[in-house]
Amino acid sequence: MKYERYLFKKVLSSLDSGKALMIVGPRRVGKTVLLKLLKKSTGREILSLNGEDPATLSLLAGKTLLQYKQLLGTARILMIDEAQKIPNIGSIIKLMLDEIEGLTAVLTGSSAFDLHHQFGEPLTGRKKTFRMYPLTFSEFSTHETALETESLLEEKLLFGGYPEVWQYETREEKSDYLIELSNDYLYRDILTLDQIRNAKKLQDILRLLSLQIGKEVSTEKLGRNIGLARLTVDKYLDLLEKVFVIFPVTGFSRNLRKEIAKSKRWYFVDNGILNTLLGDFRPLSQRNDVGALWENYLVSERVKRQSETGFIGKNYFWRTYDQQEIDWVEESAGKLDAFEIKWSKQKVKTPTAWRKAYPDATFSVIHQNNYQSFLGT
Repeated sequence: MKYERYLFKKVLSSLDSGKALMIVGPRRVGKTVLLKLLKKSTGREILSLNGEDPATLSLLAGKTLLQYKQLLGTARILMIDEAQKIPNIGSIIKLMLDEIEGLTAVLTGSSAFDLHHQFGEPLTGRKKTFRMYPLTFSEFSTHETALETESLLEEKLLFGGYPEVWQYETREEKSDYLIELSNDYLYRDILTLDQIRNAKKLQDILRLLSLQIGKEVSTEKLGRNIGLARLTVDKYLDLLEKVFVIFPVTGFSRNLRKEIAKSKRWYFVDNGILNTLLGDFRPLSQRNDVGALWENYLVSERVKRQSETGFIGKNYFWRTYDQQEIDWVEESAGKLDAFEIKWSKQKVKTPTAWRKAYPDATFSVIHQNNYQSFLGT
């Protein structure tokens, strides 16, 4: 089944912006497919290039403005897949946008840190970044009935949202694909960097994180467990975040001394990758970590939903040293919304310290019966 991606209309409506439209995200989430759909839908002349093709490098490297104009001809949309592979791509695109009237560049890349490093300074004020994730809850929902959404929930908790996963029929085929994806692509962007050669250490970090969903993570303790200095662990975590494998959530604190603010919790962008690292695709009825899978799913899908809707704000967890806690806190436009995440429906009282410190904040419990509204339907 082909799923309509929410970025399609957003990028399509920006093709006359005269900017560099950067589409960044993990490998194999459909960036190349999105470019092909955009090309089919515009009906306009487009120059398409691939940054992994050596011919593209020779076409763009060390050329003059006149040569770039000749290369484009009458095309005013330039599309480059895997643009981060091209040296000095930011300066090249800046020159084109500055001097070629009506040009818009659409560029994809899986290495956010490469793209941002090369693009950040040259294209300040001339770029617009779109984050592309594995299939989101709302993208699934457009192709599902309410009954299908309910019946497929377990599959999503186990196998995540990589588009190709959902082309397979059996659970074995889905898990085999995710294992292959993890082995072949998960670390590739990081391992191409100088001085980052140890895939085993990256795997060790991720496996330890997979066992600590919903808990504060000590990078010093992580380092001791795998034989790395804390600063090296911090560096690896930063890189894993930038290639869209994991993301952090920090503690919220505003009023109370006893609030924990410096710690971080780490979540996985995709539940399928999380279960691959855990080495466990058993049905939920046979798992003792359903609560952690559910929390990772809801948190990651909420972040994707925020990206879809243009949410402006910050996300946190909240905990005090005397063990009062809330799983998810959003701060936006001076307003606080707190959410406790439970697999089963149950009554949960607002923590006393939270209620007293933030009397104007909302508090909700998210569970199987009401999670769809939390994720956007």
